[in-house]
Amino acid sequence: MRLKFFIYIIVIALIAIQFINVERTNPPVAAEIKAPPDVKKILRNSCYDCHSNETKWPWYSYIAPISWLVEKDVKSGRKHLNFSEWEKLTTKKKDKKREEIWEQISKDEMPLDIYTYMHPNAKLSLLQKNIIKNWLNNSNNFFDY
Repeated sequence: MRLKFFIYIIVIALIAIQFINVERTNPPVAAEIKAPPDVKKILRNSCYDCHSNETKWPWYSYIAPISWLVEKDVKSGRKHLNFSEWEKLTTKKKDKKREEIWEQISKDEMPLDIYTYMHPNAKLSLLQKNIIKNWLNNSNNFFDY
């Protein structure tokens, strides 16, 4: 009897938490990063869902408690690095962000494992990492894109 009651309580709680709203917004793109097409393609595929104002909110981002984690990751990602606001940064901040981007990518810390689990195509190949590395090291040459 207690087990049945406990299961009912869990089911009711899982249903109830679905009514807690999560902020799934995409603010306007203010100053998008200028990058060559091959770099932009990699960034869009592997980074933009958390690091831009162009997040594609997947089906599971509408199911609590997973939705809470997705919203938290997007909010945190945008706070640390937002490609939709890149051109607003000073040159000094861009240089610092370039270092941080490469540090995260080279250590396989980005994209996050939890993200690549649901988006296996977002995992960066060695070739993609090298394209990003070359762009980051020579980015002063790419302001015309």
